[in-house]
Order: sequence, then C-alpha cells, then structure tokens
Amino acid sequence: MRDHEGALIKALITWLKGDGALQALLGDPVRIWDQPPEEPAFPHLLIGKSESRGLNADGGGIEHRLTLTCASRFNGMEEARAVAAAVRARVADAAVEADGVKAVSLGVTFTDVFRSADLKRSWAVMRLRAVTEEI
Repeated sequence: MRDHEGALIKALITWLKGDGALQALLGDPVRIWDQPPEEPAFPHLLIGKSESRGLNADGGGIEHRLTLTCASRFNGMEEARAVAAAVRARVADAAVEADGVKAVSLGVTFTDVFRSADLKRSWAVMRLRAVTEEI
C-alpha cells in the first residue's frame, strides 16, 4: 500500500507552485509549505490538517480532506481572497500525481476569509476534497 497522503501533498505542492497566478501572489520561490520556516515571509500558503479514509469503490481509493491556510499581512483582505481564488482555479479537477498515486477528483469545497482580532493579518482557510488511487 502506497502513502496516499504523502503523495497527494507532494503532488499538490508541486502543482500549486507551477501556477503563474500563485507565483505572482506568493513570491519567488513560491511560499507554499507543509512545514513553514521559523520566520516565514508573507503572504504564504500552508498545508495543514489532513484527514483520510478508504472508499468502498471499484479499485479502492482514498478520500482526503485537506486544510490550506493563506496568511497575509496586506492591509485588508484582498490578498487573502486572491490567493484563495487562485488556489480554487488551479486545483479544480487537476490531475495531479506523485509516487505512484494520482488524484482522480480534486477541488475546493469550502473557503473562509477573515481578519485576525488585532487586524494585522488576514486569513483564507480553504478545505479541499480529493480522491486518490494507485496508478
């Protein structure tokens, strides 16, 4: 059995980093991580919580729910909204694959954009749903 979770996250990061809109928003090199540096630059996108469960379908398959969080210090929520929109557009049914695992379904199911209580940061929290199978 392959590591579906690890392969999906690896493929997703590579796929997102290859997008021109996200490169323009998140810098060069693109600040997308599953483990941020100690003092991350802003804005950035972090792959966070991951949940997985097996599916009872032909060929098996694993359903995943991933949480991506954009952190921004832009004055207002425009930058966080733009990152969320770029992520949504880039992952819509993208055929990503890595390490013998491919996503057969991928998309953003939920987005929440809000300011921190001190108004110094804005956040975009996105929930992705993916289904992976072995190649």
